[in-house]
Amino acid sequence: MQPTPTAIFFDLDGTILDWQKGMEERWRTACEEHCEGSFVPAEMYQAIRVSLARFWDDEERARTGRMDLDEASRVVVRHAFSDSGLANADLANRIADEYRARRAATLAPYPGAIETLDAIRDRAIPMALLTNGESANQRQSVEKLGLAPYFDCLVIEGEFGVGKPDGRVFRHALRALSSSPETTWMIGDNLESDIAPALALGMHSVWVDAEGQGLAADAAIRPDRVVQAISELV
Repeated sequence: MQPTPTAIFFDLDGTILDWQKGMEERWRTACEEHCEGSFVPAEMYQAIRVSLARFWDDEERARTGRMDLDEASRVVVRHAFSDSGLANADLANRIADEYRARRAATLAPYPGAIETLDAIRDRAIPMALLTNGESANQRQSVEKLGLAPYFDCLVIEGEFGVGKPDGRVFRHALRALSSSPETTWMIGDNLESDIAPALALGMHSVWVDAEGQGLAADAAIRPDRVVQAISELV
């Protein structure tokens, strides 16, 4: 049994914040709202899905894209338009902006996530939030969900200067919470960004496998524990 941690670090998107819930509906609605007879909404949504995967699967493009998610969404839709033989950049941008607005309005935590943070806070265990992305977007999420009071340290890539998996992010939080790696937990959904650097520092790692797909048999990164939701922690 892993002893009670002296500190717990959390990722935000995909760990506390359910960023995928409703994503398909938001994209479909944005396409339907702005099709103007220029395309079939269902077909455009499929083109956007392909463009999304291509955009975010590129490591460098993903790094720069997360620093301006509004523009990243516009690029994704413009590429989908191009793939579909359409050249209306203004319409593509309006679809992307509609999606982003709907996403901002419907942000929500995973079921039980806030209650989990409450339980950890009640046990007086210090917590840090380590999240990649631009400052304005991530701050908006933190404020909308009322997360700031839970965390003794908040590290946002756009403010700190580097993001995960850079070890400086984790070492900064360890110093801020006066915690040693051996007694600190890192909770996150991304094996490369959250789990691998935590393991390299000797931290106890918990991978959030929200889809319940499990680790690949040949996975090089092996977390100490796997959960489907952070509510399993308490």
